Amino acid sequence: MSAGPPAGEQPGVAVLEALPSPLDSVADSRDAARWTLASTGAVGALLLGGGPLLAVGRITDWAHAAWAGGGLLVALLGVAWAMWQTSEVLVPPLTTPDALTSPALRGLRRQIDAAPGYYFGTLATDVEDLLRHRRLAMEISRRLPAAEPAQRAALERGLATARRNIARTDPYLRWLLATAHAWLVREKLRKARRHTFLSAVVVITGAVVFLGATGR
Repeated sequence: MSAGPPAGEQPGVAVLEALPSPLDSVADSRDAARWTLASTGAVGALLLGGGPLLAVGRITDWAHAAWAGGGLLVALLGVAWAMWQTSEVLVPPLTTPDALTSPALRGLRRQIDAAPGYYFGTLATDVEDLLRHRRLAMEISRRLPAAEPAQRAALERGLATARRNIARTDPYLRWLLATAHAWLVREKLRKARRHTFLSAVVVITGAVVFLGATGR
């Protein structure tokens, strides 16, 4: 069990623990995605329902049949496009420190730059500084097996210090990664909404072409 943060850092960690977890918003985002999928699926079922099949019976020539088939295909492609993009919201992203450099988290990086103390406390000034102790511990661990007896004691002391610092920075790292994870899911939902709107235009266009070809 890792040691807790020292007394000077305890208030900051306590504030983080008292706040609602950023991960709480992930369930709401995915509920919105499921609702969108259900609505889109209903539209697809309507397009494939009995109405279009009855309308096809009015077609008497190949030209109108081609227009009707093309319009229906375009409408169904629009439905499939919306469902594909929305289903991406339900795929959990793999959130690592490297993800913080992705374009989707540009807005989060601006927030971090505006208030670094909220995300790093007094222990770091940026993400690289927050991860410095982990990298140092890994480097010492690699050197320790081959170290001379005279150097081993110093390396062991350095490793113990790095592990204490890791225990102090871990709450901030977990908070930052949880925030990044929730942000990525929200950005996926926003992207899915834009694609759903564009796919609705495609569906309407295909439906109009289909009805025009079958409703003479």
